[in-house]
Amino acid sequence: MVCYASVGGSGVVATELAHALALRGHQVHVISSEPPFRWRDGVPGLAFEPVEVPPYPLFREPQYLLALANTIARVAEQRRLDIVHAHYAVPHATAAYLADQMLRSAPAVTAPRTVTTLHGTDITLVGSDPSYARVVAFSIERSHGVTAVSQSLKADTTAALGIRHEIQVIPNFLDCTEYRRRFDPDLRERIAPASRFDALIAHVSNFRPVKRVDVALEVFRRIRRDVRARFVLVGDGPVRADIERQAAEYGLGDEALFLGERQDLVPLLSVADLFLLPSAQESFGLAALEAMACEVPVVASNVGGLPEIIENGVTGFLCPPEAVDLMAERGIELLWNRTLHASIARAAAEIVRERYCTDKIVPLYEAEYVRTREKG
Repeated sequence: MVCYASVGGSGVVATELAHALALRGHQVHVISSEPPFRWRDGVPGLAFEPVEVPPYPLFREPQYLLALANTIARVAEQRRLDIVHAHYAVPHATAAYLADQMLRSAPAVTAPRTVTTLHGTDITLVGSDPSYARVVAFSIERSHGVTAVSQSLKADTTAALGIRHEIQVIPNFLDCTEYRRRFDPDLRERIAPASRFDALIAHVSNFRPVKRVDVALEVFRRIRRDVRARFVLVGDGPVRADIERQAAEYGLGDEALFLGERQDLVPLLSVADLFLLPSAQESFGLAALEAMACEVPVVASNVGGLPEIIENGVTGFLCPPEAVDLMAERGIELLWNRTLHASIARAAAEIVRERYCTDKIVPLYEAEYVRTREKG
């Protein structure tokens, strides 16, 4: 399992998939620069293999791709791997291809097959950049199996890169034994004292520009004109300092609470009343799925894969990305209309349990591994 270690949907899904596969009896080796954000020690059958990038004066920057390819080849040879599962086309599928070529020249070694999972920005951002488009397309085409996390991303990949490779859609998933509403009145009172706030609104992301956290803050500012609310922002990233300055300029004081990166999402989501996700693009929308599992209604942009997990007016609300007023109106409606709030919260959690739990999705990956191996 090759993935990024940082906070983000691809690394989270890869780590949770590795954990689930190990619990189902597979031997899984996670290869990354450092233990991923959701890494758990002590799981039988699960091992971490670090990528070590030594400094070399000839190179202007660390050569992670080369070190990664070397690590994949080493682990594949030592552990007799059947599958290399690369999360992200570049650099992970690229490194897997290089490792495959190296292993083919090694005596008595059967090179593992490569399954590449496309998560979004490897296509919508990296793949759309002329500097990388050809290597992204090449890495996908040379993979033995390819999956995408949504129908939307599959379509984007085909349209943007002209990919001819068959792409299986396997959506992201949650451990539904963990992701369920666990309301803690003491936590709610600590975060949003009833004497000051009637509602708690949440946002979780990696604070990149595509997440439009500034728009989420603007939506909150409009909601609070009608509702005594507090906004909890969970995560960290390149735009966080800008958003904190924006909150200060709005005069929000401690009404906007920045918590940084947190592992304990379920307790935090379980005390929230509303979740805002006004992203410019979401190939799937894992943060929305996590909120839905905890019975928190989501108001989100109608982009990418979000319409595949949110049915507008039934399991949440979808709005055009530029419709800031409409997002605020939907949020206010949910906070004032408790019958509507309860209906959407219940329906959202039910759809997660029906379609997106570990026991529904992980077997689809296992089937993809078998199919890829049998193609020879």
